[in-house]
Amino acid sequence: MQQKRAVVSVIGQDQVGIISSVTTILSNQGVNILDISQTILQDFFTMMMIVDVSTIELNSLQRSLNNVSEELGLKIHVQLEETFQAMHRV
Repeated sequence: MQQKRAVVSVIGQDQVGIISSVTTILSNQGVNILDISQTILQDFFTMMMIVDVSTIELNSLQRSLNNVSEELGLKIHVQLEETFQAMHRV
């Protein structure tokens, strides 16, 4: 099976539990994190992940992440890697 990769971006006010909440959902859905980067600028949290979504439905993952997004006041987006790259190509 060919690997299907997606980009997960998380942006919002820094607070306890962001990484734990997001990665728990990924783990529960069987999503493998291939690469991760996170930073905090003053009180602003950002995280980007490349994940393997070969075995799941992307819309289902986004719905699950929407619950955490609303609960913690974050912006969480999931896009296929090809779509992300096409949108950011100059």
